[in-house]
Amino acid sequence: MSIPTRDENLRGNPERSRKPNMPGRMAIMLIAVAVLFGLVFGYGALRSFFIAKFLAGFANQVQTVATMTAETTGWQPNLQSVGSITAVNGASLSAEVGGVVDTIHFESGQDVRKGDLLLTLRANNDPAVLAQLQAQAALAAITEARDEKQLAADAIAQSQLDSDRAQLASAQAQVAAQQALIDEKQVRAPFSGRLGIRQVDLGQFLAAGTEIVSLQQLNPVYVDFHLPQQALAQVQPGQIVDVSVDAYPAQKFSGTILALDSNVDQATRSIAVRAKLDNSKLLLRPGMFANIAVSIGTAQQALTLPQTAITYNSYGDTVYVLSQGTDAKGQPDLIANQLFVTLGDTRGDQVAVLSGVKAGDQVVVAGQVKLRNGAVVVVNNTLLPANSPNPTPPNE
Repeated sequence: MSIPTRDENLRGNPERSRKPNMPGRMAIMLIAVAVLFGLVFGYGALRSFFIAKFLAGFANQVQTVATMTAETTGWQPNLQSVGSITAVNGASLSAEVGGVVDTIHFESGQDVRKGDLLLTLRANNDPAVLAQLQAQAALAAITEARDEKQLAADAIAQSQLDSDRAQLASAQAQVAAQQALIDEKQVRAPFSGRLGIRQVDLGQFLAAGTEIVSLQQLNPVYVDFHLPQQALAQVQPGQIVDVSVDAYPAQKFSGTILALDSNVDQATRSIAVRAKLDNSKLLLRPGMFANIAVSIGTAQQALTLPQTAITYNSYGDTVYVLSQGTDAKGQPDLIANQLFVTLGDTRGDQVAVLSGVKAGDQVVVAGQVKLRNGAVVVVNNTLLPANSPNPTPPNE
């Protein structure tokens, strides 16, 4: 009888051949999983360690900021708009009839008075025709006077005298018509003002209506602008307006509202407003672009800050206010505290703060983007942001 070999026993019993390897494979798998989890959690712990270390170093870092002291200032509520300067009287002068330019009696940019002769067209035979008509009118007047005496002596009928009077009136009318034709060839200033640039030359033929020169009355002047329909309850004639123009950024021109339009524009839902300005120095010119502020209500005191001090957020606007604190070693330090604020109207570089900050608080106006609540700061006010209620462009 032969004894089965080990291989024959294994082939005859498969279950027996797999059992010795199962514990080993499980152990390897468990070890691999443990190593994998160890790597994952170890990396996370190491990463958290370095982040915490970095944040701790950042938290202890002193940040440099610029600050201003919150103050209350006079604040006049107003409505802002833009508009254009227009002349009280302004016209492009032209002749009523066509003709050749005979004489020019003005210079470009000259100040003239109402009625001053500016230009005449060639008269041609108009004076001769006028003289002929005047002679006929004179003869008609003599005939009418003689026939009046004849009628008194009953030498002629009343109808003859009536005919003489009609002829006299007709002759005088023809004289007036011819004189009007001559006058139409003379261009005179319709009002006092300043002339613009001359547009014609001697000997030039002018068609009726061709522009000769612009004439503008420069004092006073109007400023025309628009306000939203909601402002109707706050605006009325007589209110004060302050006007500024780019040509004189540091100067304000004061005036009063003269009139409001009788209807609201349906396309823009705004109303046209006209104000009158004193221009005794003749600095303003028609056509200038103007910024307008209409004073409404009474002046009041408001706490103001530069708009750069505000961090605008959808969940609330905030500022950083400095207070005295101590560092880790107990030494005195300046600490930045974040506060929520309620804002009012803006004016130039400034914004009114209704609540959240009180007068005398030291507010961060530059550098707050790198701050967090409780950060240690040092103040450097070498460069401060603009804080003007009436800012002007830097290139001016």
